[in-house]
Amino acid sequence: MKRLGEAATRINHELGQVIVGQASVVEDLLVAMLAGGHALLVGVPGLAKTLMVRTLADTLGLAFSRVQFTPDLMPADITGTEVIQEDRGSGTREFRFLPGPVFANVVLADEINRTPPKTQAALLEAMEEHQVTAGGRRHQLPEPFFVLATQNPIEQEG
Repeated sequence: MKRLGEAATRINHELGQVIVGQASVVEDLLVAMLAGGHALLVGVPGLAKTLMVRTLADTLGLAFSRVQFTPDLMPADITGTEVIQEDRGSGTREFRFLPGPVFANVVLADEINRTPPKTQAALLEAMEEHQVTAGGRRHQLPEPFFVLATQNPIEQEG
């Protein structure tokens, strides 16, 4: 427990050097991540949400991915898709899975409220089960896995 507290203090210090004036938000993000949960940040554009999450991932040495959620974003755009690949030597074709941006340790789901329910459902499956289903197959996500979703207040456009 003591080592966890010391690590959290070091991480908080590192983030505090980059993110100024958001100490309580940084602490809340750390709590969510260390508890194995996910988080939703609601705020106007320009509050350094992307920088905060990217810095958190960099500080911990974790893979980071950012997805800009838009009205035309499809589930396969975030989870990945099966593609046909031909072996030039033998001429045979087979399906190969190309992982999407959700296959990172820390995923920033930017403006999640702008995307269709099917795409949100695909992200929720990843968050809940730490896996995605694509092409009828399940693919495990890397551990640790943390999603930070953002949305602007209803009256704001991002």
